[in-house]
Amino acid sequence: MKFLVTGSAGFIGFHLCRRLLRDGHAVAGLDAMVPYYDVRLKEARHALLREHAAFRPRILDLTDADALRGAMEAEAPEVVLHLAAQAGVRYALEHPESYVRNNIVATHTLLEACRRHELKHLLLASTSSAYGANASMPFRETDAAATPLNIYAASKLAAEQLGHSHAHLWKQPVTAFRFFTVYGPWGRPDMAPFRFTEAVLRGEPIAVHNHGRMERDFTYVDDLVEAVVRLVGAVPETGRPAAACDSVSPAAPFRVVNIGNARPVPLLDLIAEIERATGREAKRELRDMHPGEAVKTWADTSLLEALTGYRPRTPIGPGIDAFVAWFRRHYGI
Repeated sequence: MKFLVTGSAGFIGFHLCRRLLRDGHAVAGLDAMVPYYDVRLKEARHALLREHAAFRPRILDLTDADALRGAMEAEAPEVVLHLAAQAGVRYALEHPESYVRNNIVATHTLLEACRRHELKHLLLASTSSAYGANASMPFRETDAAATPLNIYAASKLAAEQLGHSHAHLWKQPVTAFRFFTVYGPWGRPDMAPFRFTEAVLRGEPIAVHNHGRMERDFTYVDDLVEAVVRLVGAVPETGRPAAACDSVSPAAPFRVVNIGNARPVPLLDLIAEIERATGREAKRELRDMHPGEAVKTWADTSLLEALTGYRPRTPIGPGIDAFVAWFRRHYGI
């Protein structure tokens, strides 16, 4: 098949492109190379993808409607996987405008470009942050998502709503998947596994927010990619639920799907795994809760399993081992 992947130089986008290429598909990768973190890491990911003859990279900004339309016409994809976004909860406190532009405006521009083509499926990346202040655990796709705690979450919820409207108006199937704290080799430098590992290996202190009283549903990147690949074929149909837990819309070929490990991991356990994998002790600086963050995330993956027969299973220990091994190789530490 012919795929178009936005955010192809990003952490998840890179892994997804690599999997699709290995499976024999043609992949057009779009990325703006935004310097939110070290662009050299993004360039290194793209360099590996360029080794595949079936990969066609395009460096462009998704808010550039003319350039995006041209790319869509030239590539004529059958499936679009929209992973490009401004990520990060804490960055949103200082740069909220970036989230409006790169998560809302860019998604709208992409949807407008997509409606000129007959796609088999359009899949959008969202976030577990969409559940906001919800107290009921684990988070289910049928739960209300009306209490975002930060601009990042609000912008991704807006992207989901744009996707639903698009699916309703143009009858183009759309799936929005909510990722739960993805980690693994080639991970993002702003996320805890990367930041903590780098600090521990360099003998620097790590900031432990809420005094360590936090839990995250850490999801290994290979598990997430497997789930996304399987969801490509799980095309939603208006009002035709696949299971009792289905979130499919009664008004559009649209659904939301959680992708998580369904096992919350205490922050202190993550740190302990990093200490074990590196063979070094972390210097901890206990701090208060950071504004806009949730204390705990926990995915209900019943719908994912009903749709695909699969759910992520990699425990945090082996996942951290793989990440630390990559980190040491890549950075020579």
